Amino acid sequence: MVSLRLLGLLLLLALSLLVSLLVGGSTITPDAILRSLLQPGAHDDVTTIVWQLRMPRVVIAAIVGAALAIGGALLQGMLRNPLVDPYLTGVSAGAAAAIAIAVLAGIAAPYLPALGFVAGLLTAVLVAALARRGSGLDSNRLILAGISVSALFSAVITFAIVRSNSLSSAQSILAWLAGSIAGRGWRDLLFALPYLAIGVALALLAVPALDAMRVGDVRARAVGVNVDRAQWIILASTSFLAAAAVALAGMIGFIGLIVPHVARRIVGSSARALLPASALCGAALCALADAVARSIVAPSELPIGVLLAFIGVPAFLYLYLHQERPA
Repeated sequence: MVSLRLLGLLLLLALSLLVSLLVGGSTITPDAILRSLLQPGAHDDVTTIVWQLRMPRVVIAAIVGAALAIGGALLQGMLRNPLVDPYLTGVSAGAAAAIAIAVLAGIAAPYLPALGFVAGLLTAVLVAALARRGSGLDSNRLILAGISVSALFSAVITFAIVRSNSLSSAQSILAWLAGSIAGRGWRDLLFALPYLAIGVALALLAVPALDAMRVGDVRARAVGVNVDRAQWIILASTSFLAAAAVALAGMIGFIGLIVPHVARRIVGSSARALLPASALCGAALCALADAVARSIVAPSELPIGVLLAFIGVPAFLYLYLHQERPA
């Protein structure tokens, strides 16, 4: 049954990617899209638009959604708290603060994603150091450290915007905070791909321990799980995934918070099924959201982070309140 549900989610993702490919400034029919996908070497305008403009954007949107969803599922399982997401580690706030300062200093735009990635990882290391207790991580300290560091960097971002003497600089910072995949291409994906692969590999390594930790750290230790080691692996995986997502698309919220709830309702709480289900749901949601963001106010573009906030807040409130109802 779980395998069939995962197959259904895979088909949903394929449909979402196709729909997203259809959206753009130029009207292209579905059969023309399919022909260009089957003949990537053809030298015509449709193939160029599909493979050089739309395809990288669609793929990046799907990968960002999958990365954030996996990170959310990992952290929610480790902390046994349904209200946390990958940005709890401070990755997004640290990356955004570094990028805000870089824009203020006049650093060229092509260097911003790499700078944001490095700053995000360093912030995750800082949060982990503050949350450390003995050889492991204290869940309460991790949450408090993540919130505190994020608040500090939010103040840094606000200071950078206020001190900006250029309207274009302030707009660049705000655009990054709003989240967008506009202008991203295959080169950006190649930069982030190794770090995404590391994050996914660490997530797979943590699956057995994560299933045991769902019933509590004490019971997990009783069955032979090295909880401290598992916590560090999960935190490292989440940090790599979130940092790569921020570097590719800026700050996109609610995917890591909401999608694990949806995936849990579809395939259950076992990490072996939950992680791939979260990845598929997150990829489909982000790809569709990017398509809507490109078309809803055409020819302008709505930042995908803004759109997901409009969708995410009521969706999360519904899921949370529905979950709290007595049986």
